[in-house]
Amino acid sequence: MKSSKTKRKIPQVSVVGMGGIKFIRHGIESFHWQDFYHLLFTVSWGKLIGSISLGYIILNIFFAFAYVIGGDCIANAEPGSFSDAFFFSVQTMATIGYGAMYPTTAYSNFLVVVEVFIGLLGVAMATGLMFARFSVPSARVLFSNVAVICPYNRVPTLMFRSANKRNNLILEAQINVTLLMPETTPEGHSIRRLRDLKLIRSNTPVFSLSWMIMHPITEDSPLYGLTSEDLIELEAAIIVTLTGLDETLSQTVHSRHMYMNRDILWDMRFVDVIQMLPNGDRKINYMAFHDVIPYS
Repeated sequence: MKSSKTKRKIPQVSVVGMGGIKFIRHGIESFHWQDFYHLLFTVSWGKLIGSISLGYIILNIFFAFAYVIGGDCIANAEPGSFSDAFFFSVQTMATIGYGAMYPTTAYSNFLVVVEVFIGLLGVAMATGLMFARFSVPSARVLFSNVAVICPYNRVPTLMFRSANKRNNLILEAQINVTLLMPETTPEGHSIRRLRDLKLIRSNTPVFSLSWMIMHPITEDSPLYGLTSEDLIELEAAIIVTLTGLDETLSQTVHSRHMYMNRDILWDMRFVDVIQMLPNGDRKINYMAFHDVIPYS
């Protein structure tokens, strides 16, 4: 009897980043051809322009070889010259048409029709992709590097702050803060549970300078009774999401941040960064935005 061996599929590994933390996903493919448009949206500008340039050169090289195979099929071009065929392909794909070189046979005319069609599709796709990437609204929101826990109105309070880095306004800004912490059910199931943290103020009509986000740690808070050692042992994390309406673009923008247990400082408070000037204006010092001092 012949022994049959089952070929095992190698598990796929992908990495997702959030708030400076990497999550490694094992057993799921990181790329699928159905997500090619999404991939082009997420790669860096350098990789995108490089990919488009590489595809453009490869296409012209392919058609240059096709013209060379056709022999003397291009007027005013040296037969068998790859450089002449390549530059004729560039002129054809871009529909420049200088007039010095032109197709002279049915074979070269057919290649011109195919190449012009592919060139029109390529230009339309590249232009649409570039415009779509330029037009995607984004928020430039600065979050403090750390969060602190200190008394506020005699109640232990989790605090961190954010700021709008642009000179315009974010209207109707809303912020959600969620605690990610493991939990074991009575049946013994271990899960990572998300629990919302109630804020003193979770929205603001106008977000322009700085916003201190505060969660009072009362008896109904998931953080009630926990210490810094507990947060480290539980590997707790705080997920922050902010959404609002960009005043300039009139479109919704969003931003996110994550605080790990090591980013939460106890019995510390933030340095005041907003100063009232004599003429009534307010000045914010971003140089001290992340600075904290011991609570006293």
